[in-house]
Amino acid sequence: SLGHLKHYKFKEMRNATNNFSPRNILGEGGYGIVYKGDLPDGTPVAVKRLKNPDSVVGDDQFHTEVEVISLAVHRNLLHLIGFCIANNERLLVYPYMPNGTVASKLKECVNGEPTLDWPRRMRIALGASRGLLYLHEQCDPKIIHRDIKASNVLLDEYLEAIVADFGLAKLVDHGISHVVTTVRGTVGRIPPEYFMSGHASEKTDVFCFGLLLIELVTGRETLELRQNEYQKGGILEWARDLLEQNQLSSFADKKLRNSYDTVELVKMIQIALLCTMYSPKHRPRMSEVVTMLEEGDGVAEKWEAMKNVEEADPDESAYRAINYDEDQSTSIELQAVELSGPR
Repeated sequence: SLGHLKHYKFKEMRNATNNFSPRNILGEGGYGIVYKGDLPDGTPVAVKRLKNPDSVVGDDQFHTEVEVISLAVHRNLLHLIGFCIANNERLLVYPYMPNGTVASKLKECVNGEPTLDWPRRMRIALGASRGLLYLHEQCDPKIIHRDIKASNVLLDEYLEAIVADFGLAKLVDHGISHVVTTVRGTVGRIPPEYFMSGHASEKTDVFCFGLLLIELVTGRETLELRQNEYQKGGILEWARDLLEQNQLSSFADKKLRNSYDTVELVKMIQIALLCTMYSPKHRPRMSEVVTMLEEGDGVAEKWEAMKNVEEADPDESAYRAINYDEDQSTSIELQAVELSGPR
């Protein structure tokens, strides 16, 4: 066993998940299928069965990367309990989160009231930002998530945000095909620099976190706009226009029925727009994002600074007009990614 990590036998995993029964499937992501499992002592777990095991790194590197993931321990990060390596199988074992993902909970209403009311959404934003900050600044080596979104943030029994799926990018041998599937899988969520070069940094995560804030505000998992909603660009443009016209009520999730703190709503959207600036150097660091969410400090100044940057940098304002439609992955853009591959 690796440190405090448990090394499971494949048979144990098969038994725990009822032979990987389709009924046990909790979800499927870019890296594999997640099954609900029960260990012999009754502990519920989530078992991630990595797909395409032949593209997974060799055993030694797998051990190393799994160890790195397991050392990331924080209130807002999903901690790894154990793993399994067998023949052509690679499995990761995590605690089971009873409340599923933020994406699924955003859709839920009980007696006409959203399960995730406004204060809970604010807490989720803060929790997820703290988890990411830990990955960027307290982990050695630092971990860049690469795929932060509402379906990768889980909720524990207290509806606290638990960031999942970090560190997995390193478990896969970065063939070009991997980048293309990642890009294809979530076009519209790809920071421009990652799209063009396959190069990810902390600021890549900051960009995706900005889109997560938009998801929390709007309750939408897909960020494309409906017909007749807004003609001049994508969701970020629309948010910006509504913000400037002081009409954010049409941007907020209808399920909230206007029961939210308007000052907090404005702050959340301003932070989202700061996080999604075109140039990575203009985006805040995760530590700044946490401070802005915690205290509201610095949002107004950064907002003014952003306007100045946009006036001086034509790339910024031109970029804002990109339409965030998940289906518009043009072959030219994908070819650019295929050619460059990740560094």
